[in-house]
Amino acid sequence: MTAGLDCQIAEGVGTITIDRPAKRNAMSADMWRALPGLLDGLAADPGVRVLVLTGAGGNFCAGADISELAEIDRHDGGHLSTAAEVALAAFPKPTLAAIEGFCVGGGCQLAAACDLRFAAEGARFGITPAKLGIVYPAVATTRLVRLVGPSAAKYLLYSADLVGAAHALRIGLLDEVVPADGLRARVAQFTGTLAGRSLLTQRATKDIVDAIAAGDPVDDRVRGWLAEVKAGGDADEGVAAFLERRAPRFTWTAPAG
Repeated sequence: MTAGLDCQIAEGVGTITIDRPAKRNAMSADMWRALPGLLDGLAADPGVRVLVLTGAGGNFCAGADISELAEIDRHDGGHLSTAAEVALAAFPKPTLAAIEGFCVGGGCQLAAACDLRFAAEGARFGITPAKLGIVYPAVATTRLVRLVGPSAAKYLLYSADLVGAAHALRIGLLDEVVPADGLRARVAQFTGTLAGRSLLTQRATKDIVDAIAAGDPVDDRVRGWLAEVKAGGDADEGVAAFLERRAPRFTWTAPAG
């Protein structure tokens, strides 16, 4: 465990909890620095099939710790938050942000870097650089625009207002909203489903979909993944399990490197 970040693994699901409730889980410079290393460890663990990012004490993350903003912003000419965001977005397995309470600034940056976002009904979202007179990082802005579109991104960035979960769902910032007392159960149910699916299919899907979203060509990627299907055993196992009316036992793991 790194100060402010807790990491647990259970039943194929790795969970990173932002655990600084006295500051509504605001991310310190050390927490931003530590996150990529935690992600690397979980990515390399074959027992981890899915990653959940969540917060302790009823909040997801109130953003970067403003008292350390100068240190967070100065990182070899970039942002510590951007390095962590990029590492999270590049995580090679399905990722899900489970959101309660405040998800603001850097919290939204982390949530947007996950593949999926589930939130409790009472969650609140905002991106607040306009309250501070600063500019949201380029990588985070690009990701936000791809996720919610230019108009919705401008609404959030211009106003710095907090919006509710229903608003966030409507603009595409969220994938599901559930009753507050049902979030953990729903996340456990959904990640359990993901952990039983083919990691090869999921990894290929993530690679191809992210390339499409970035406007990159995908033909060579698809050909590469089709070759991986032929070389691996997941497809044979999936068909056999279907014909035998049983749950599949997928065994593919990502090649080293």
